[in-house]
Amino acid sequence: MARICYVCGKGPRTGNRVSHANNKTKRRWLPNLQTARILNDEGQRIRVRVCTSCISAGKIRKAPAVKKSEGA
Repeated sequence: MARICYVCGKGPRTGNRVSHANNKTKRRWLPNLQTARILNDEGQRIRVRVCTSCISAGKIRKAPAVKKSEGA
């Protein structure tokens, strides 16, 4: 599964590590993705990876918890 937000499409960013001697090597910044169960447009529960900025902004609708039956 790719490291991409389901809602906004945010993915890894690239840049350089810079040492005290000013040597530069490639590095990546990864988005803070969390797994969330959400309701899609058809009302189905799906599990997706969403960045925390989308979760805190309220861009997703979390699915309600499913209660387990007691007799089984």
